[in-house]
Amino acid sequence: MKIKQARVLEILEHLKSFGGSVDKGITRLAYSAEDLAAQKYIMEKMQELGMEVRRDYVGNIFARLPGKNPTLPTIASGSHLDTVKQGGAYDGALGVVAALEAAYAIKEQGLEHSYEVIIFMAEESTRFGFATIGSKLLAGVGTPETFSSATKKDELSYIEVLKQAGFEPEKYEQVKLDASKYAAFVELHIEQGRVLADSGEAIGVVENIAAPTRMKITVEGVADHSGATPMNFRKDALVSGAKLILAIEEVGKAHSEQGIVTTVGVVDIEPSSINVIPGKVVLWLDLRGVDYEVILEAIEEIHEAVRCVGEADEVKITIDVLTSDRPVRLSKNLADITAGVCQQKNIKYRRMNSGAGHDAMHMAAIMPTTMIFVPSIEGISHNPAEMTSEADIIAGVEVLVETILTMDKEI
Repeated sequence: MKIKQARVLEILEHLKSFGGSVDKGITRLAYSAEDLAAQKYIMEKMQELGMEVRRDYVGNIFARLPGKNPTLPTIASGSHLDTVKQGGAYDGALGVVAALEAAYAIKEQGLEHSYEVIIFMAEESTRFGFATIGSKLLAGVGTPETFSSATKKDELSYIEVLKQAGFEPEKYEQVKLDASKYAAFVELHIEQGRVLADSGEAIGVVENIAAPTRMKITVEGVADHSGATPMNFRKDALVSGAKLILAIEEVGKAHSEQGIVTTVGVVDIEPSSINVIPGKVVLWLDLRGVDYEVILEAIEEIHEAVRCVGEADEVKITIDVLTSDRPVRLSKNLADITAGVCQQKNIKYRRMNSGAGHDAMHMAAIMPTTMIFVPSIEGISHNPAEMTSEADIIAGVEVLVETILTMDKEI
């Protein structure tokens, strides 16, 4: 199957206009006007191609090309279009454009299986505090109430945003996919790390996806006058929170060779005034790993750090677990197909793990699933400087298309 390089690059370039700025990257938060506009643009391309396009009750998009044998289960591919604040142009978007390009190629040649492009809603956790919401609901994981539980002050909840956008969160149970109707899912994505960039390999064949555990850690001290309160009488929530941040970093370092990473990415301070001792601090923790037993060990060490800081500083510290996913092993058979395609095309590749979470990890609960990585230049992602070379983009799309063609024959 032939792909058109110019079309791939043109669509990727146009997507930058939805939420993009000259110096601050792309901000296309889930369900925002920019996100919905980008989806509309891609849906128009799908309809022009003659695909059957629909949205489910939470906004996930499905575009279908019927196969020659309608009794066979569907082969699917896709990714997401939402971004983090001031993010890059390729995270998620490349997987959507690649899946769409595969549809163009399949339209010309045809497959025995039906083919479907899926655009997942709310993959990034930036807006609601939960990642991969759309694919979780497709897999029957969580509820709209769950995904509304991390709503920040003065912001709309997930349920409120759904209703505002015209979707129907009360019908979320009808969103779950029927596993019997799908044969395979494959997602193309930038690596978001520097393994491929440093090794010089063009393709990563993903075998495991690290699981995120997200925690909300609340430290409650006593707000007081910054000038009139002696140092030894203070219960400064921010000082205690800073000790926890350092302890969490040490947990990550202690288990780094076992694949653990720990990040406190957001710190909320109350009352956040220069002349008031902070009385309350909320730390938002992201912990990831590919070995579940090691993840549990790291979590226990964080709980111990919380206990120690709380007792030493005489502050109240509580932990709310927002998300606790298990690492996901992807299909070896499908990974072998992609590896075989790379060998036939003389493309350098490696089998590897994904440190970032992806929608594919939830599709793996429904159907055999694999992922294909292409390099991120200097390993940069979630950043305006995020970049993948045109050559690597095209190589990734070609490998995706050939992988789908081979799946059609072999599964």
